[in-house]
Amino acid sequence: MFMGTLLTTIVAVALPVLSPALRLSYSEALWVQAAYVLAASVSLIPVGRLADRRGLTRFLLMGVGLFGIFSIACSLSISGPFLIAVRALQGIGAAFMMTTSVALVTAVFPPEERGRAMGLNVMAGYVGLMAGPPIGGLMVHHLSWRWIFLVNIPLVVGILVYGWSLMESERRDRARAQAPPTGLAAFAPAAPGSATPRSAHIHLDWPGTALLAAVLLTLLVPLIFVPFWGWMSPLTLGLLGGFVVFLVVFVVVESRVNDPVLDLGLIRHNRLFAAATTAAFLNYAGLYGVTTLTAVFLEVTQGLSAQRAGLLLLIQPAFMVLLSPIFGRLSDAVGSRVLAGGGMLLAAAGTAQLGLLPSPVPEWRVLLALAFVGIGMAAFSSPNTSSAMGAVHRSQLSLASGFLSTMRTAGQGFSIALLGAIAAAGLGPTGGRVLFLGEQASEAAAATFSEGYKTAMFLAAGLLVAGALVSLVKGQRQTQDEALGRRPSSPDIPSATVKEPA
Repeated sequence: MFMGTLLTTIVAVALPVLSPALRLSYSEALWVQAAYVLAASVSLIPVGRLADRRGLTRFLLMGVGLFGIFSIACSLSISGPFLIAVRALQGIGAAFMMTTSVALVTAVFPPEERGRAMGLNVMAGYVGLMAGPPIGGLMVHHLSWRWIFLVNIPLVVGILVYGWSLMESERRDRARAQAPPTGLAAFAPAAPGSATPRSAHIHLDWPGTALLAAVLLTLLVPLIFVPFWGWMSPLTLGLLGGFVVFLVVFVVVESRVNDPVLDLGLIRHNRLFAAATTAAFLNYAGLYGVTTLTAVFLEVTQGLSAQRAGLLLLIQPAFMVLLSPIFGRLSDAVGSRVLAGGGMLLAAAGTAQLGLLPSPVPEWRVLLALAFVGIGMAAFSSPNTSSAMGAVHRSQLSLASGFLSTMRTAGQGFSIALLGAIAAAGLGPTGGRVLFLGEQASEAAAATFSEGYKTAMFLAAGLLVAGALVSLVKGQRQTQDEALGRRPSSPDIPSATVKEPA
């Protein structure tokens, strides 16, 4: 979790230095980030299906290895197209890590400790978000942009070395699970919910996988690039129209497949999981663009330096890092729905405060608003993730984690596209360049952006309120395993790490 978020923010900081060094065109510079996000998003659900069948630990370590190999390849880039290609491959490795890390935490902790564990997992991701900008800035200033891709290599090596012992334990557990029972155990009925031996042959639904990739690409590509293309451009409208067509075809085809790449029943018949993933989409749709837009607002309309604006923005992730473990532990005691819903309402209050900022802006008002956003995000993230993962059977943990991550990614793209388009609507064709490339705006343009920014913040608050209502949807709170009060044995999980509830 830490490695993935760290690299994302480091690359964002280093792009202004990296782009001229590799003579990247305007379009190529955008694709350095987009290729990583798109490759990870398209891979999440298929990789989750495979990991659920072949072993969570194995796929986690495979992802770490791929991530490390292609990080080194990125550091050796000699051209823009080469860097974009290896960034896409690096994104596939990240998908292996993202879809298994949350699934492993869910599998090895009993229900009464899952929230605390999820809080630590989420905290690691937020620490990466905080550490990325200063580390990236130091590296590109004092060393070289190539080092930003090598900063994670010591962690990669450490995880692979330590993880090998877990792989050995997993192999022993798999062999035990697949061995025929002896004595009286041979006549005993299987425990409800217990894992069954899995076939060594994987039959992945390739047509469904291809259709799912088409659905995600036709959705995410226009959402990522709409600030530069415009909502009414033929390219944006054509891709979004393709998204609708591919989505309909995907649902029809997958409804008729015996073993689909995405079991639609996970959404149709599991109200708690559907509510948790929808809330995650709305949360990221409402909040992901807030940091970027607030930074531009402070610099363009208030005249703050990038360093000063960055220091003010640190208040939000600081609260997220400090409070995520606390709210995670609290969700074990009081449940996730109240915390997740209340967290989104707090975040909505924060974004509404940003929409009410006067001019000139007192810095304490910005700090107060972002503190509300940070506290709300901390209260939402780990309880909501724990709720979603606790609502599915352990045989679908990686699939559920991949689907949840996909909804977050879609929410991020939607947030940048929608909030960014509203904030920069009055700037015309140059709006995207002002927002994301740091180009200077005239005094009139700055005033126009200020009004658009405030409108965008109110819309963000509305999305968060809608998410809070979704979080309060009632549903079955326990999976079959939890209702039985046990964590069934699984060949995927090392026995040394499984904790049995008292």
